Amino acid sequence: MSDAVAEFGVWLREFLPADYYERYRVYRWDIPLRRDYQRAAFEAGWLQPTWPPEHGGRSLGLRDAMEIRIEAALRSAPKLPNVAGPGVAAPGIRRFGTPEQIERLLVPLLRGDEWWALGMSEPEAGSDFAGLRTRAERDGDVFRVNGHKIWTTQAHLSRWCTLYARTDPDAPKHRGISCLILDLQSAGVRIEPIRMASISDETFCEVFLDDVEVPVANLLGPYNGGWTVAMSSLQHERQMIWIMNWVEIKRGLDSIKGTADADIYAELGSLLADAEALRATGYRALNNELAGRPSPEADTMKLLGSVTLQRVWELSAAAAGPASTADPDLLFERQDALAATIYGGTSEVQRNIIAERVLGLPKG
Repeated sequence: MSDAVAEFGVWLREFLPADYYERYRVYRWDIPLRRDYQRAAFEAGWLQPTWPPEHGGRSLGLRDAMEIRIEAALRSAPKLPNVAGPGVAAPGIRRFGTPEQIERLLVPLLRGDEWWALGMSEPEAGSDFAGLRTRAERDGDVFRVNGHKIWTTQAHLSRWCTLYARTDPDAPKHRGISCLILDLQSAGVRIEPIRMASISDETFCEVFLDDVEVPVANLLGPYNGGWTVAMSSLQHERQMIWIMNWVEIKRGLDSIKGTADADIYAELGSLLADAEALRATGYRALNNELAGRPSPEADTMKLLGSVTLQRVWELSAAAAGPASTADPDLLFERQDALAATIYGGTSEVQRNIIAERVLGLPKG
């Protein structure tokens, strides 16, 4: 264990309430505690470990940063209340933002003072990001935006949104998209939360955009360069997802290991192997990144992690037998695992990516 990871462990232990682990199932929903955790992690430099102190970091290397994220997950550190902000929007703003955008937006985002949503998915396109139809037409100093976004997590609680819109309808699908910083309080924005089937504090929303004016100064990254902004921003999210999935997989496996039901042993062994494969693949992807090599492993981790997580909690329910139907915690875990195959790119889209980019198969 590195000195940085050990120091983080001490800091986390001192931050958490004394009864945190005894009452974890209550604290996991405690938004004030999670807000306090994000602010404290920012101020102590643990929020974005590779970034400089003014942006919530300690200028650490990638390896130390990953170990700190794994340590936080293993210790069940409070989940950030608005994951999309620090996890996706912040890396995009820091890399592509103008000095004025960074000065105005980045620190309030990282501290959790202002929440962010991701305006990517659309009803007609689903998770096919390149198929989006929302239009942004330039009119002097503003873009006029019309369209419809869906599955926009926490939009009803957010102040800002990284909105992806088509700015050149004649360009190839990947090349005619721009990223705009949308103030969700703007005239013409209507947000409708979607009724959820499970307990969740990450409510999906629909966002309707009716002739919304977005200043040209709110363009994030190059004009018609939104694809690059999105792919760069999501790279950070993918690492967080595999770590989170791996830890949740381990926790689910621990709930099964004591079973006396021999019928599930074969599936349990398969899942144990997949969990270790996911961890090893994460480290291999990191080594490739450190060496400046292409990393096809990165494209497989999301799919392997989310599918394995779903299998783990289904097996846990099978091991529990009829009692599983009366266990609200187990029901939540099974429903939450289903969501893992959707957020960050559905499993179907991930399979297409692997087929085309990793295996070189022709598009269907």
